[in-house]
Amino acid sequence: MTQEMILANATLVLPTETVTGSVVVRDGVIAEMDQGRSVPHGAVDCAGDFIAPGLIELHTDNLERHMSPRPKVNWPHQAAIVAHDAELASVGITTVFDALRVGSILTDGRRDYGKYARAVADEILSMRDSGGLRISHHIHLRAETCSETLVDELAEFGPEDRIGIVSLMDHTPGQRQFTDISKFEGYLRGKYAMDPAAFEAYVQFLYGLHDKFGKRHEEATVAAAKRFGAVLASHDDSTAAQVVTSAGYGIHLAEFPTTVEAARANHKHGIANIMGGPNLVRGGSHSGNVAAMELADQGLLDIISSDYVPSSLLLGAVMLGTVWGDMARGLHTVTAAPARYTNLQDRGRLEVGLQADMIRFRLTEGVPSLRAAWHKGVRSA
Repeated sequence: MTQEMILANATLVLPTETVTGSVVVRDGVIAEMDQGRSVPHGAVDCAGDFIAPGLIELHTDNLERHMSPRPKVNWPHQAAIVAHDAELASVGITTVFDALRVGSILTDGRRDYGKYARAVADEILSMRDSGGLRISHHIHLRAETCSETLVDELAEFGPEDRIGIVSLMDHTPGQRQFTDISKFEGYLRGKYAMDPAAFEAYVQFLYGLHDKFGKRHEEATVAAAKRFGAVLASHDDSTAAQVVTSAGYGIHLAEFPTTVEAARANHKHGIANIMGGPNLVRGGSHSGNVAAMELADQGLLDIISSDYVPSSLLLGAVMLGTVWGDMARGLHTVTAAPARYTNLQDRGRLEVGLQADMIRFRLTEGVPSLRAAWHKGVRSA
């Protein structure tokens, strides 16, 4: 039996403009679209609310927060996955790339940095295949080159896992995200209660890991992404020279470039810049790096990621739409742009024939308030 839904008298967020109109969904697909304020019999009168494509999240650490809600507290993983899924649905995300770290440190007990990615990926894929989740879940492997076990952990995955993104990360202090090592010290000592001597010893330990494994791990990550058929991303690029290396590896996404220099170099090489929603909302980076709005002002921001605050995805997009005076352009950074760069051709736009992943929201004093969300035409929030 055909399932039909009509959303009428809405502000439709199209790829390049907003128009007043209606959307007809049949059997999970956008079947018709029209302009005008008329409300046909049986339609939902949206009273001018925005109807936009469902949000697409490329890099979120939110699942880890649900798995470990307090230090040294491990929550049952299936329950954590369900809670994470529900939270993302509640803020309008209909497709997510769950970021899981590969590359662990097993010989130093100063941080909880053990292996977990393969087991959690299995649980996500199982929950997804059983139909227990509200939205689309894909796997994003965060390959930490400053680690001991990266090669072995990457070998546990294959093309059959349909890995969507592999990001090349190097959190060795003194460069990239933590060019200012005092920021790294504040972060690490605050989180793990290290005294100054323990912090210095740990930094030297990380330098040793980088010298021993860094280059080999980098090459292994690039090879693994090709083997998986995944999109390869860089992370925390700071210099034009680092971007040249990224371009040579075939990288198409740059997560959280830390300087205008790196962001501009990315555009020169056809690499899209991803910036954090929390950076946008807070007005700056918590690590002291370039502000996302500065890149937006210079036309260098392409995609927003909610990173560690799921609700920042829609809020950040609306903030950009307001600043740019173009809501369609703002929402593009969380819909059509991430879909394009991850080869998701069936979603990310309000267009006849595409999957009916959609959200309805209104603005209250400039803040978006989600009224509903649909994944494949089924109400998810």
